[in-house]
Amino acid sequence: MGLTAAGGGREVLRRQAAIARRRIGKPLGEDAIDADRRWKKTYGDPLRLLVLGDSIAAGLGAERRKDTLGARIARGLAKELHRSVDLRTAAVVGSESSALAGQLDGLPSSYRPDVAVIVVGGNDVTHRIPVTESVDHLEKAVLRLRSRGAVVVVGTCPDLGALREVPQPLRALGSRLSRQLAAAQGEAASRAGAHVVVLARVVGPFFLTNPDEMFSIDRFHPSALGYKRTAKAVLPTVLAAYESRGIPLASVDANGFTGK
Repeated sequence: MGLTAAGGGREVLRRQAAIARRRIGKPLGEDAIDADRRWKKTYGDPLRLLVLGDSIAAGLGAERRKDTLGARIARGLAKELHRSVDLRTAAVVGSESSALAGQLDGLPSSYRPDVAVIVVGGNDVTHRIPVTESVDHLEKAVLRLRSRGAVVVVGTCPDLGALREVPQPLRALGSRLSRQLAAAQGEAASRAGAHVVVLARVVGPFFLTNPDEMFSIDRFHPSALGYKRTAKAVLPTVLAAYESRGIPLASVDANGFTGK
């Protein structure tokens, strides 16, 4: 009886995953808009900002380059520090955490970012990648970035429970798994010396309560407003990370993870 019930449960989830894929589709295509440039170039003294990860990090869903996550963070940094910001986006739509190594491999050997932001994890959840495997890739990426002299900020996996196009109980399962991954990411990233932003906590509620405004037309990726809210939530930690470069992390950061 137990095996039969388990098999039936898996079949329900499989069918619901197919429904979700049909509902979401790919109206945005698979390529995010190119936002790489020097932002606020008149400020001078450029700071190098690198963004890695998945489609959220790449900015899929933004219709203008200034609305991508990377551009939003770059503009915020430039305004606060009164320095221009050279944005380089290595993030690739559809990436799992295992792709971080390749994104780093694709950078010129001479490139040394001042600040790196990583947002990844949603595809690991939907593709059922083991948490230990996902966080191992993330931790290694953080360590590689720090070896290049960058301060690193990790935005943990968003709460997939906000995806209304995904039927229940699959949505509830996605929410639980994404939160489990986010917790493990936070611990691993902090252990490797990164600063952590728990996206499900600091921006997730906006996506849950205002989905029509926060999601783009595919109801899966953020809209311009969604990216604005996300960047606003991430920016204080990015600023703190940059301003604390060369200084050991505080014993506990604002999101409750122990630093080294």
